[in-house]
Amino acid sequence: MHIILFDGVCNLCNSAVQFVIKRDKKGIFKFASLQSQAGKELLSRIGLRDHPLRSFVYIQGDKVYTRSDAALRVAQHLSFPTRLLAAFLIVPRFIRNFCYDAIARNRYRIFGKRAECMMPTPELKQKFL
Repeated sequence: MHIILFDGVCNLCNSAVQFVIKRDKKGIFKFASLQSQAGKELLSRIGLRDHPLRSFVYIQGDKVYTRSDAALRVAQHLSFPTRLLAAFLIVPRFIRNFCYDAIARNRYRIFGKRAECMMPTPELKQKFL
């Protein structure tokens, strides 16, 4: 199973979810906000109960990825040319995560914040946990 946990009130994160949905031609991804009951239960189950909301989590079977690893591992499964972003996995993790963290720290200020988590449309509801 491929599950993406994301910050449901973050405009950047919601846009990223929409980006993935459009490029997930195989329909393999499921989504849950970190704030939702399903998200909290999954975080607890994988040992990340106190996971900060500034990173999304990608669960691929029994493997768990966060920060830049999560973003680039998700890209591997998307349609061409987006999957080419996975080539950035060769960049050392500390450099990738430095960039990721800089964006994550400032995402609300730059991209804004919603008052509540997004509600999926009826067509997309089956993609959310």
